Order: sequence, then C-alpha cells, then structure tokens
Amino acid sequence: MKEIEKMKAGRLYSFADPEVAESGRHAGRLCARLQTMTAHEPDYRRVIEELIPGIPPDSTVVPPFHCDHGHGIHMGHHCFINYDCVFLDGGGIRLGDHVLIGPGCHIYTPEHPKDYRLRRQPQETCHAVTIGDDTWLGGSVVVCPGVTIGRRCIIAAGSVVVSDIPDDCMAAGNPAVVKKHLNPDL
Repeated sequence: MKEIEKMKAGRLYSFADPEVAESGRHAGRLCARLQTMTAHEPDYRRVIEELIPGIPPDSTVVPPFHCDHGHGIHMGHHCFINYDCVFLDGGGIRLGDHVLIGPGCHIYTPEHPKDYRLRRQPQETCHAVTIGDDTWLGGSVVVCPGVTIGRRCIIAAGSVVVSDIPDDCMAAGNPAVVKKHLNPDL
C-alpha cells in the first residue's frame, strides 16, 4: 500500500514520502495563490476547484484559507467557509450540505504517535472528521481528529471539539460538551 493510501486509510504513514510531500507542496502553492485574491476574483473559482476537487459551485471558501492537501476535503452544497480557516485534511474532512464554518476555525485530521520515540520519525496517522448537514461552527472552533459532529448542530465560538456531538445539539467549551438539545420537533 502506498503511503498516501495509508494516510487516507487512517494507518501509520510517512509524511516524508515523495508523493505525500508533493501533495502538500501542490496544496501550499494553491493556498499561497488564494492569499492574494478574494472569492470574487475571476481566477478564484479555478484555483479553489483545483485545490478542492469536486467543490460544488454553490459552496464558497473565503481566503485566506490553508490546507495541507485539499483533495481530502469533501464539501456538500451551499457550504460557506469564512476567513482564515485551516483544514488539515489528510484523513478526510467531510462537510454536509448547508454547513457554515466561522472565521478562524481549525479542523485537524493528523495525529502524532503517543510514544515519543515514534514521534521522532516523520510519521503520523490521520482520522477523518465529519460535520453533518445544517451545522454551524462559530468563530475559532477547533475540531480534533476523528470527531463526528451531527446534523443541525451549533458549536459555540472558541470551543474545542474532542469527541462526537450528536444531531440537534448545541455544544460549547474546552472540551466542548452538549449544553442544549435543539429542534425538539424533529
């Protein structure tokens, strides 16, 4: 199995592998281009579609935006990613339809080994993050590797999400905990 396949499968992989490193360089070049444009520039759509293949035409990522690969981001329809977000997407980041991501949010899929000796090597694992339909992350939310946030959720600004959040919940804090159940009529 190739290292980039291991990365996507959640297995320990080498980020020094030439194919993985080139994927990161490619994303870095495209992110750097985005830094000098707005979402209304003529070239914006071409650059964002090269960075995030399959991004729906009705979804928007507002620059500046940073990611380490881009091809691991899967966005639904009518998503809006606000200014200054960071998506480390080696393990895959899946956004449902109508997802709103506030400014300065960070979504992480990589995780370094727990054993310090293994951390000395250029290796890590990645764990997918999923955010359900109609969910809103307030500004500066951090979502950690492997987390699933359900549908129709609200995550309060500044929260750090370290574990799954069920559908129809408002969560807040560090670590984020469910504070309220939403949409009781569903």
